[in-house]
Order: sequence, then C-alpha cells, then structure tokens
Amino acid sequence: EVQLQASGGGSVQAGGSLRLSCVASGFSFDEYAIGWFRQAPGKDREVVSCISETDGTTYYADSVRGRYTISRDNAKNAAYLQMNSLKSEDTAVYYCAARQGGIQFRRETYNYWGQGTQVTVSS
Repeated sequence: EVQLQASGGGSVQAGGSLRLSCVASGFSFDEYAIGWFRQAPGKDREVVSCISETDGTTYYADSVRGRYTISRDNAKNAAYLQMNSLKSEDTAVYYCAARQGGIQFRRETYNYWGQGTQVTVSS
C-alpha cells in the first residue's frame, strides 16, 4: 500500500517555527521527487517547495523562500519542511506529494498524496 503520512503541524505564533515530516511507504522513495503544497480555505492548492530525488536540487515559492527549507532522507523514506519566521498568511493545510520524473510544480503531475497536516499561525 502506497502511503505518504504528513505530520508536525500545529498552532504557533507569528515568528515561530514548525518542522513538518512526510514518511513514505509502499514505493521506491528515492525514485520520486517530493513536493510540499498548501491550501488555505477558499484558495487553490499551491506549491510551496520541491526537492529532487537524489541530487538535492530544491525550489521554493517566492512567498516562502528564505524562511522554509525542504530536505529529505532517503534512507528513512522521509522528507521534511522546516518553516521559520512563520506569518499568518502561512496558515493552511500542508500536503506532501510524490512524483516520478523530477521536480514539477504542477500538482496534477504528482502520483501520490498524503493526507495533509494543519498549520495555523496566529498574530
């Protein structure tokens, strides 16, 4: 069974930090790029960050660049999103997703999706 289990969300005050985790099972993790997406109420799901399969290439949305860091540990079948200097506009459900063929921001190209974890940032 293919699974992507996101965790680590919660409620923090503006300026705080959270670290999201995504643990995968049921597929060859190091053959898939990983993306983090988020969706706020009334808004489309948008890409936050992506990381390539093995070479460490990363991309960030302009809104989070300099504050978020994506990483992965293929030995643990896990990916992470370190979120610092959080702002109220970061409030959303965050999803991890996996796809073959390298980094791609288009969400429809992702094969597998996790259930999401809620991040709430209060002022």
